[in-house]
Order: sequence, then C-alpha cells, then structure tokens
Amino acid sequence: MKALLLRNIRTRQGGTWLLALTYLALGTALRLGFLLASAGEVSWGLPTFASLLVGFLFDGLMAWFLTLPFAGLSLIGGEFWRRWVLLPAWCFGAFLFTFWKISEILFWEEFRVRFNFIAVDYLIYTTEVVKNIKESYNLPLIVAGVLFVATGFYFLWHRLGSTQLWAEGATEDVTPRWRTLAWLGAPLLLLLVWTYAVGRHDTKASASTHNSFLERMSAGLRHMGDPQPNFANSFDTELAKNGEYSFLAAFWANQLEWKRFYPSAKSDPVAGLSKRLQADKPEGITREIQPAGPARRLNVIQITVESLSAEFLGCYGDPAYAAQNLTPNLDLIAKDSLWFRHCYAGGTRTVRGMEALSLSIPPIPGQSVLRRKGCGDLCTLGSVLKQAGYDTAFIYGGDGFFDNMSYFFDRNGYRIVDLPYQIKAEKKTTFANAWGACDEDAFAWSLEEADKAHAAGKPFHHFVMTTSNHRPYTWPAGKIDPKLVNREGGVAYTDYAIGAFLKAAQSKPWFKDTVFVIVADHCASVAGKRELEIRKYEIPLFIWSPGHIPARRFDSMMSQIDTAPTLLGLLNLPYTSRFVGSDVFQPGYQPRAFISNYQKVALLRGDGLLTVLKPVRNATQYQADLATGALSPRVPKGGDEEALQQAIDYYQGTDQLFNQGGLANPKR
Repeated sequence: MKALLLRNIRTRQGGTWLLALTYLALGTALRLGFLLASAGEVSWGLPTFASLLVGFLFDGLMAWFLTLPFAGLSLIGGEFWRRWVLLPAWCFGAFLFTFWKISEILFWEEFRVRFNFIAVDYLIYTTEVVKNIKESYNLPLIVAGVLFVATGFYFLWHRLGSTQLWAEGATEDVTPRWRTLAWLGAPLLLLLVWTYAVGRHDTKASASTHNSFLERMSAGLRHMGDPQPNFANSFDTELAKNGEYSFLAAFWANQLEWKRFYPSAKSDPVAGLSKRLQADKPEGITREIQPAGPARRLNVIQITVESLSAEFLGCYGDPAYAAQNLTPNLDLIAKDSLWFRHCYAGGTRTVRGMEALSLSIPPIPGQSVLRRKGCGDLCTLGSVLKQAGYDTAFIYGGDGFFDNMSYFFDRNGYRIVDLPYQIKAEKKTTFANAWGACDEDAFAWSLEEADKAHAAGKPFHHFVMTTSNHRPYTWPAGKIDPKLVNREGGVAYTDYAIGAFLKAAQSKPWFKDTVFVIVADHCASVAGKRELEIRKYEIPLFIWSPGHIPARRFDSMMSQIDTAPTLLGLLNLPYTSRFVGSDVFQPGYQPRAFISNYQKVALLRGDGLLTVLKPVRNATQYQADLATGALSPRVPKGGDEEALQQAIDYYQGTDQLFNQGGLANPKR
C-alpha cells in the first residue's frame, strides 16, 4: 500500500494526491475530535465504529471531488507551471480545506451537528452572519490558526520528501494526459449521468414541453441527501457525515429537521393544527369548503409584484415616500378595491412569497417548498381552480428555471409562460435585462393568454410575477420621471406597467368578469436592530373587481397565506382544502400573521404578542407595538404558553404535513 502510494505521488498528479491526503487527514482528525467531544452521547456500539468507517468513505469521495480542479491544472505545463501556478494553488487548497474544517468546529459548537441548511443560509444572509461572527469569535486568531495548520501540512509533506517525489514525477511522468483525464473524469461522468437519470424520472410526469437539461439536473441533485448516513443515535449519524457533502446536500434538499432544531410540541402538532383549523379529521387538515351562496366563476389575474413594501405606496402615508408619488396607479386602485391594510409577507425572498400565495402555508424552516424534493402535486390555488375548470398559467418575464419556479408551477396545476417559452415561440421582447423581459412584456403575455382562454370559453387564472423592481433597476426609456433611479424608479415603473395593463384589460370582453389581485411577494428589506422588524413585513394586497367586489378597507391583521382561501371565499367556490391559511371573512377568524427570516419563524397575533421560534430549540416572546414596530421582551414567567403552543402547532404541524404528504392535492 505504501509503495503504491509513493508511486502515485511520484507522478504528474503527485500534488493532487498530497492535497487529497491533506483533506483526508483533516477530516479524520475532525471526526475523532467530534467523537471525543460527544463521548457521552454516542452509542459506543457497532454503529459508532461503523460511522467512523462510513465517514472515512465520504471523506474519500469528497477528497476526489474537491481536488478535481487541481488535478485538471496538473495536466498543464512543466516545471515553471508547477512552481509558480500549482504550488500556490496547492497552498490555497490546503488553506481552504483547513478553513472549512475549522468552520465546522465553530458550527458544531453552536448546533452540535455537521453543516446543514443553516450553513447554507449563512451564505445568503452574509451581512447578519458576518456581524455575528465578528462579535462572537476572534477572527484574526482563527485566520492565523488556519494559516498555521495549512502551512504545517506543506512543510510536513516537504520534510517527508513527498514534495520532492512530486517534483521528480512532474518532470519524468510520460503517462498520456488523456488517460489521466479519463481516469479522473469517469466517476464524475457517471455521477452526472445518474443525476440526470433521476432528474428525468422526476420531471417525466411534467406537462411542460420545455424541461431543459438544467432543470432535469437540478431535480436530480435534490436527491443528494438520499445516500446520507442515518443511524438510530443522532450523534453516530453526525460522525458518519462529511461536512462539505452535507452542505451540498442541504443546498439541494433545502430543509431542516424540526425536532432537532426548534421547540417541539408535547403532543402531535398535526392534531393541534387540525383542531385550530377545524379540520374534518385530527390526522390532517383536510376541510370541505361549502359556501352558502352560488359560485361565481370569475377570471382571476394575480399580479405578484417583486419587492413591493407597503411603505412605497402613497396610500399608506409613509412620510419617506408619500411625497414622491411613486405609485399613482396603485393609489387609485386602493380606493376602488377591497384593500387589506395590514397584510404581512411570510418571508424575505420571492420563492417564499410564491409558496405563501399558492400553497397557503407558513414559511417552514429551511428553503422554500418550491425548491424541495416532493414539491409537486400539492394542494395549491392553481390546482383548486384547475379542478374547477379554469385554464391556469404561471406568467413570468424571466427564466422559470431560476429557483425551480417552472418545475413547481408546472407540477402544481399551471402552464408555464416564461421567457424561454416566448423565445421558443419566436416572440420578441421590447426590453430586457439580466432578470428577463420587462413588466410590460409579461403583462402583454397575460393579455394574450387571457384572450385565448376567453375565446375557448374557459375561465382563467394567471399567476403573473413581475421582475422590474429588482436590481439592476432598468426599464424602457420614457415611461417614468428620468430623475427616479434605483429602487424608487423600479417601484414607479412597475406601477406604470400595472396601470397600462389594467387600462388595456378594460377594453377586453373578459374584463367585466375578472378579479385582479395585486400583492407583493415580499418587502424590499427587513433588516434592522430588532430581532424581527415586524413593520417591514407589511405588504400591499388589493382585490379589484368593479361590479363584483365592493370597495372597502379591511383593517384587521392578516397573513400573506390567507390570500388564496380569502379569494376563493369571495368567489363562493366549493373545494377541498388543505390550506393552512384562512378566509379572513369567515366567522371566528383570529387576526395573526406568520413572518420569518433566514432561521427564525414567528407568529404575530392581533394583540401584538410576537412569538419567535429559532435554533437551537429556543423561543422568545415580545410585546410588539404594531404602530412603531418596537418590541418589549417578555420575562420568562410572563410568557404566554398558549401563544407558544399555537406557533409550534402551525409551524411544526405544517412541516410534518409536508414531509408526510399531508399537503398533497386531495383531488389527484
């Protein structure tokens, strides 16, 4: 074995072998360290020792994968290349591997697990995380430690004569480069083929006619977590994992185990949620909705506006924006609409808004359901209306591959009308940027689809997603005041596009039988000094249908997840519901809102009591001033147990339902 290893080091790929051995040494040391740190928690039976072996195998897999770039570089050049390119690259790789392993130590110290979706969130919410790290750790000392260990490995290999063997091998190795490339790349090719095959299986039931290669690969990668080790003892399981593999699996699987990280219900949370929703059976949340009046099969066009905080609209009277008159069209609509004055967004990203508006569920921890395995064939607004005979479409100015939008909507009752669809149909856009076609183009597509459905004699439902109110904030010239730029300009242009769309719609024969829902996906920003800036989660929600829905202002608190059941209630449509949201006009409705950021999920009640659930199994309660957003901590003995149980029932119950198939389309 030793002779074989030395023979491989004395080749052109000697540096790759040394880098892989460095990674394996770091991984083994880390695993043994975690074993000692959790000596009182592991089983100390056969599973514990099996976990060490399984962990080493995972480390070996990742050592091969992570050193592939360096192996590719090693196929190039001679001594000059090795000395001035490969050696610095090798040192950087050793530094990176050491940094990752030390990061795992810090992560383990806080959460007692390997990297998971919380670590993925750290990459998304960099500002908050960096601030937390700076306040919690001695960064200069950590960086110095990383440099010391990484440099130590180089000098270790140098002292053992391994670097000299590598130098000799790089000069003398006459192995054909193509053979080395084939040997290194074959496992990767097999992995990609397997991933594509699994993704193709997931997407083959899709009604979409343009599932791309990337969409199939993305679907396949969501199965990365399937081979993860799983022992009865959770610490044995964590010992068997590889941190980098777990990170990648979490990135694609996008979920967290509720019981491990968040406060849990003492009894079945689904039964608790079922009772709160007055479901037909305690083991689920299925309800048969039977309105008293006759059904109104009106068309529904939902305009979901990118990053539209309520404060931007003049009708909300915020002193920072009211004087700028950014939204004259929406301000007029507010006067003639059913205006929900205090609607709260569930999350901070578009996928969270889409999840809330289509699935009517609170934002369970981890990534949005849109990006998870098992996100198809669920109970959605689209599936309900499709079963009622509606033509349903998801209309988006960009590429629906982003954030798995196309896959999700296609598998949940919607046709896909996005930029690739229009390009395939050889239709040109009038203006586009990095996010795709401008809002006017997307609205023009909606008009076309509405005309087609009306001509076919079918009611229709469009979920229209805008893009223009997003960085880089560009739009067609001559539409708004040229002095308006950045976010203010984006808001003004979207308002202009909505106004033009509604004016064009009024000339259509289907207009008189159409309900327009205008709502934001999330707010522009929720950052602040408080644990949760509740006022920054307020978004506009208007339901406009002259002649069908009288104009009025609804001042009670509501959640974004209540939009779908409230809309269906206004239409008097009977349906089988697995929505967690409520029709706010039904007797017994209790005002509350669900809000979240990258780790924390919270329930805000109408009386201002805010219950925040967060890792590790932590809960905090505040009394909120709903007018100012100020939070006053409640002392432990002053906590509200019923509010805590309510929050757990909603969040843990929804999480459990999704994982057990309890949110599936009941009419499939």
